[in-house]
Amino acid sequence: MCGIVGLFLKDEGLAPELGAMLSDMLVTLTDRGPDSAGIAIYGPEVPGRTKLTVQSDAPDSEFAALAGALGADARLERRGNHAVLHLPEAMAAPLPEGLRVMGAGRRIEIFKDVGLPRDVVERFGIRGMGGSHGIGHTRMATESAVTTLGAHPFSTGADQCLVHNGSLSNHNNVRRKLRHAGMRFETDNDSEVAAAYLTHRMAQGDDLGAALTHALEELDGFYTFVVGTADGFGVLRDPIACKPAVMAETGQYVAFGSEYRAMAMLPGIETARVWEPEPATVYFWKH
Repeated sequence: MCGIVGLFLKDEGLAPELGAMLSDMLVTLTDRGPDSAGIAIYGPEVPGRTKLTVQSDAPDSEFAALAGALGADARLERRGNHAVLHLPEAMAAPLPEGLRVMGAGRRIEIFKDVGLPRDVVERFGIRGMGGSHGIGHTRMATESAVTTLGAHPFSTGADQCLVHNGSLSNHNNVRRKLRHAGMRFETDNDSEVAAAYLTHRMAQGDDLGAALTHALEELDGFYTFVVGTADGFGVLRDPIACKPAVMAETGQYVAFGSEYRAMAMLPGIETARVWEPEPATVYFWKH
């Protein structure tokens, strides 16, 4: 079943509220997926710096060791069993073997874990985070194990991530082709395949809109994708539009929810243009 949300801010004055708004949207959809949850936040970019979000099952010891190994130009910001490394762009972080990379890029930070959305957003302090756009997911696992790595969002490229409601029927074939092209996979989740497919297309020169258009030809199944890049936000439903989806747009933001109730608390929603995205149609916004 699963619940997905997305928020792309046009009004920079709302940037400090991004985490709080996304958290409220996601918590509203808890009953669509109580197994695990996650949110990706696109925060401000610092020239010459990059971010690496990592997760640990032994954060006290592993994060302490990692912080001690970082140079003076690097900084570790701990959030629960995740940490964001703020690094000089050319620096390779000395990661202990037990750490898992959740996401990397100049702007993206990804926090995901097993548990209810309310517990996950509180665990990582997401309500206090600001940014320009973000996406979130609450999962009802149907095709793979309930684990932190199996939770959404999936990130397979710098500043790229995806959340997915649905099921791909040809993900094993697509995974094999992408492996031959050099892509790596951490889970058996079909959503990771969708994320990797878009990463691969963009590495070939597509922008997000073009990559989503190609996905209509090569990814088979029932799906709604909400995806993010450093400056973009896109939505795509399969040609049958099997999974529920609602969008709203005002002069301040573009919002997505699996159900309208996920957006009912947003400012100005009463005057927003609200619509159901069309099947096999790419919706794409860019800063």
